[in-house]
Amino acid sequence: MVVANIISYVLVLLGALNWGLYGIFGFNLVGWVFQGPRSVASIITYVIITLAAIWLIISPIISGHGLRLSTREDKTERQN
Repeated sequence: MVVANIISYVLVLLGALNWGLYGIFGFNLVGWVFQGPRSVASIITYVIITLAAIWLIISPIISGHGLRLSTREDKTERQN
């Protein structure tokens, strides 16, 4: 689950960067990379970023421990 969280964070940051560039400069980074905002590759990228955002919303609920980015556990948690 840690790997899925890290990948999701990277994808959501890419989406946030894309929205920021679009809002400030009118430049669509994903559309530029894939030669158009409605190309098949762009749509797939948007869907994957959306799924990553949904994962970050539901993963704390699934794990019951909140969002974890590290496999290291706190020593006090192990003792209790």
